[in-house]
Amino acid sequence: MSSTRMNRRIVLAARPKGEPQDTDFRLEEAAIPRPADDQVLLRILYLSLDPYMRGRMNEGPSYAPPVSIGEVMEGGTVAEVIESRSPKWKPGDIVLSYAGWQEYAVADPEGLRKLNPSTAPISTALGVLGMPGLTAYTGLLNIGQPKPGETVVVSAASGAVGSVVGQIAKINGTQVVGIAGSRGKCKYLVDELGFDAAISRSEPSFSEDLKAACPRGVDIYFENVGGSVLKSIVPLLNNFGRVPVCGLIAQYNLSGPEEGPDFTPMLMGAILTKRLTFRGFIVTDFASQHRDFFRDMSEWLRDGKLKYREDVVNGLENAISAFKGLLRGANFGKLIVKIAE
Repeated sequence: MSSTRMNRRIVLAARPKGEPQDTDFRLEEAAIPRPADDQVLLRILYLSLDPYMRGRMNEGPSYAPPVSIGEVMEGGTVAEVIESRSPKWKPGDIVLSYAGWQEYAVADPEGLRKLNPSTAPISTALGVLGMPGLTAYTGLLNIGQPKPGETVVVSAASGAVGSVVGQIAKINGTQVVGIAGSRGKCKYLVDELGFDAAISRSEPSFSEDLKAACPRGVDIYFENVGGSVLKSIVPLLNNFGRVPVCGLIAQYNLSGPEEGPDFTPMLMGAILTKRLTFRGFIVTDFASQHRDFFRDMSEWLRDGKLKYREDVVNGLENAISAFKGLLRGANFGKLIVKIAE
């Protein structure tokens, strides 16, 4: 490796107020790091962009520490080992890592998981066979507990998590209604993924369309969005409905309370009278189920019962604009940045 090569990386330059701006990030160059004893040097091939990253940009307590100002933005990556000082790894190994928004990184061996490129495309380790897929699988099956004949509604249904939720719900014999941001995405959900119906949240008739698509009410609502979508769902929830709360992307950029009437009394009244279960979760809550997840998902993919779509952006320099688009729902499928061949 030439000593003149540099490591490009994107760091957090400022904490956003509302929607992230270009000035909240900084693309900079630094020397390629050198591995110490029992470490490896990685060349990043793919970077995952996910909604949770917006929360890590905020200061304050959460389920994980925030990214510090001047620190590399965090994120899941698929990488190639190009130098190893660890007996566990050799150059050429392809690994799942959490190296963040950069082109090279040093990693400790215990933080890596080896990937087999002959089993599935390596990018799937960031999507359908990775954290988003595990989120969908564990959240739906543990909290939603779908039963044949029930009605499942999932928001952000064409995204990395929502698309898998809907397909697993179909495999479990339920009626599935997806909510997405455009008619094109809705068509994809029905025609390609086998959803029973899909409703565009951008249509003025959204609430009426959703009600018409769920004539027997809603037994499970997989929450990825929050905001006005949740307000339309709550009146449709059946007694003992279950709501796995995975994400609230409509609220991540809010800098203050939402405008309009307070939704809390209606929500709390429904929770009480309908005996609803709302449960937030983080994917690591169910980390022990990874083996079952990988077995089942691999089988469903192999048998054609489950499909996936990736939205691939080329070049680290385009990660910032792609991430901003993700928070507006501009992506179509799992958003990935391809950094190197």
